[in-house]
Amino acid sequence: MKYAVTSPSDDARDAVPVTGMHGRVELSFSAGDNGRGRLKDLFQTSPFRVLFPTLPPEELTSAVLVTTSGGLVGGDRLDVGVTVDPGAAVHVMGQAAEKVYRSLGPDTHFDANLNVGAGGYLEWLPQETIVFDQSRLRRTTRVDVAKDGEFSGAEMLVFGRAAMGEQLKTGLIRDVWDVRQDGKRVWADALHLDGDIAAQLDHPAGFDGALAAATFVHVSPYASERLELARTLLGEDQDGVRTGATVVNDILVVRWLANDAQRMRAAFGEFWAAFRAQTQNLPGKMPRLWDV
Repeated sequence: MKYAVTSPSDDARDAVPVTGMHGRVELSFSAGDNGRGRLKDLFQTSPFRVLFPTLPPEELTSAVLVTTSGGLVGGDRLDVGVTVDPGAAVHVMGQAAEKVYRSLGPDTHFDANLNVGAGGYLEWLPQETIVFDQSRLRRTTRVDVAKDGEFSGAEMLVFGRAAMGEQLKTGLIRDVWDVRQDGKRVWADALHLDGDIAAQLDHPAGFDGALAAATFVHVSPYASERLELARTLLGEDQDGVRTGATVVNDILVVRWLANDAQRMRAAFGEFWAAFRAQTQNLPGKMPRLWDV
């Protein structure tokens, strides 16, 4: 497992040539009368579509990102921008798992730029990304949170199609987090797997045979105080799922490694539901789409 501090250029994504489809969605939310978010602006291009399900009043305003392409191939690029104004609270999730298919050479790019204003709160919950053998994925999640804003977000990777008997042998996975508070970088992390990925996944000092991995990031003035809560909710490692939680520069980071993607998904869902209930006074359950 190669984790390294990285300093991704803010302008680097603009220089990437797009040889496939280019989907883009921009969402912004203002604070509503009930303290939840209210949609202010929406821009979307194919293959993105944004749905706004009707939820119980105790839930956050929710936006669901749908990609109608059925998956991503080399040369495709997706850009997502979410802005949560001061005092607004919003949940953004993916409608289903994303699939990244085999590439003949070009990389697939996914960039998310997430901004939370003072007193705002954003939940960022994409579903898992399934990386096929010989695919090439470059994903960057940029988060900028005001000092008294809060953010809970995650990314999940599944290495190959285990149900089809496929092993992820070669390709490229570069998965970057760039987290800032009031524009100042406070935490950055990059997972970089290249070339003989199978050997890196199997290595006992790396993924030790894991077939899926997840990262949860929590930015909050109270993040350090919530470390013990996170560890309590994780409990003991079980059923082939290994977990860990730490705080870096007052950013709470939780990791999962699993030899079964469904078990990891279940363990992650239990943690997410309990954590939001105890830290945000929200319903302690996953969205309905999580189980569709």
